[in-house]
Amino acid sequence: MKTTTKLASLFACALISTTSFAGDNITGAGATFPYPLYAKWAEAYRAQTGTNMNYQSIGSGGGIKQIQSKTVDFGASDMPLQPDVLAKSGLTQFPTVIGGVVPVVNIPGLKPGQIKLTGPLLAEIYLGKITKWNDPQLTRINPGVKLPNDTIFAVRRADGSGTTFIFTNYLSKVSPDWAKKVGANTSVAWPTGQGGKGNEGVANFVARIKNSIGYVEYAYAKQNKMTYTLLQNEAGKYVTPNAAAFQAAAANADWKKAPGYFLLLTNQPGANSWPISGATFILLHKKQDKPEQATAVLKFFDWAYKNGDATAEQLDYIPLPGNVKNMIRDSWKQVVDNSGKPVWK
Repeated sequence: MKTTTKLASLFACALISTTSFAGDNITGAGATFPYPLYAKWAEAYRAQTGTNMNYQSIGSGGGIKQIQSKTVDFGASDMPLQPDVLAKSGLTQFPTVIGGVVPVVNIPGLKPGQIKLTGPLLAEIYLGKITKWNDPQLTRINPGVKLPNDTIFAVRRADGSGTTFIFTNYLSKVSPDWAKKVGANTSVAWPTGQGGKGNEGVANFVARIKNSIGYVEYAYAKQNKMTYTLLQNEAGKYVTPNAAAFQAAAANADWKKAPGYFLLLTNQPGANSWPISGATFILLHKKQDKPEQATAVLKFFDWAYKNGDATAEQLDYIPLPGNVKNMIRDSWKQVVDNSGKPVWK
């Protein structure tokens, strides 16, 4: 089954956006979580402006390293950086959209949404404590579902990943054992599992390996028609991953009170909330050696805020509210050139 065809097409679009037209070039690198959306935005922006946006989908860890070393115009991360870390690196950050991370499985005969999981049981699988699909703890919450007497093949990220941060942050909130033994970060010491590079790599592994389980950003599950699971949320309800569930998780997000826009959306309250939700972020240096590049970056994301919501919704990302976008635009004034003059007016 060719599960990467559509994503490969998106990737091709992103590459074309860096080579097909003359004009300014913007370079960015980082999170694979928003890659399907950024590729579409880049294609549309190039068509309207002639400006090429070259985005490398290398994982949040790589994006943070590249912006810190100033090898790209902007970095991208699904793990928001703490205010003290931003200050130390001379960076500012802002969110672009909200999405969700979903467990996906390849169990022959099962359809999307047919199997239920809870956070603690998901942690037990990735701790290597639940090793068979027909484990009594799994069959108990899945009456009538034929789960095989086969070994669970766990797939996780091999690279530094904001998707991993969101996933492990959630597991740390619902499983004291996970919090104690593994914790939450872009890269952790996994007790079990095979690593795949990027959301693409995890999706590929799960698609090819029977009786596997992995976690990917929802756009990858949707684009590739993968078998996602239902997941029990903080309210005790089993919910389906979709835009409405991500919106419910984001409903209580108060960006005004989030220092440096540091805000986590995992395990949020609400009967309809998807428990592994999160925003994705852009990282920029506050003081710019190349102010014209920073201006070009901000023009791109300003355009995306104005024109990109429909595309985001088509891919089941949640656009930010208009008042939050305006607040973010105002924060861009702290990005300055070497003379202290703001690059954004």
